[in-house]
Amino acid sequence: MIVEVVTGAGERPEARVVDIDDLSRCVLALGQVTDEEAAEALERSGLGRMQDAETAQLDAAALRAAAEPRATAPDWAAQWDAMVERARGEDRLSPDGASIRVQVESAAGA
Repeated sequence: MIVEVVTGAGERPEARVVDIDDLSRCVLALGQVTDEEAAEALERSGLGRMQDAETAQLDAAALRAAAEPRATAPDWAAQWDAMVERARGEDRLSPDGASIRVQVESAAGA
C-alpha cells in the first residue's frame, strides 16, 4: 500500500492511497513536492503527518477507511491485520495502535 503525495488538479498537491491490495509494505511516496507541501497535503487529507524528511506517521483508521472500500483482494482484511501486526513487531505502530510509522520514498514517475 502506498500513500502518495503528488501535484493534483490545479497544481495543488494531494494525498491519495494507491496499490491498495499490496499490503506487503506501507510507504509514503512523494512526487515533485516540497516537504512543506507534502506535510500540508498529508494533514489536509487526514491520512497522517510528516515526522521528518524520511518518516511519516499515517493514521491507521483513516488509511483503512480510505483503502478498504476500494480493495479487491478477497482476504484484504486479514492482510491488513497482518500488516498492522508486522508494524507492531517492527516497533512502527504507536502504543495506542492509532498510527503507523512509514518510510518516505520518491514517487517515481509522479
